[in-house]
Amino acid sequence: MIKSDDTGKLILRLTLGILILLHGLFKLTGGVGGIGGMLSSHGLPGFLAYGAYVGEILAPILIIVGIYTRLGGLLIAINMVVAILLAHTGQLGSLTNNGGWALELQGMFLFTGLAIAFMGAGRFSLAGNGGRWN
Repeated sequence: MIKSDDTGKLILRLTLGILILLHGLFKLTGGVGGIGGMLSSHGLPGFLAYGAYVGEILAPILIIVGIYTRLGGLLIAINMVVAILLAHTGQLGSLTNNGGWALELQGMFLFTGLAIAFMGAGRFSLAGNGGRWN
């Protein structure tokens, strides 16, 4: 268990899944009206804001339990690209007062989602190693 790729994949899945799911649960109680407004200001239909529920509730659940894990990782990565384009483009080249990238959290979510999409769930999942999307 100390030198196990599957244990590393489990830790990565649980970390990303839980942290993104917390954002999704907040949106369940607070709604996605703010996202709809941002979409509308960019000339996009506001109903696309409901896609945040896919990227921040459905995808993390898939990743946590380990079914359709690669798809879940890809959905989170897409969700983060949209979030960065809608709300954070002005910060892409910015640093914080502490010298870190202003989009560290968004970047971590994006690239961790991509890593999971490429690596899959590992054997510590409901689907084990089976399936194209796992």
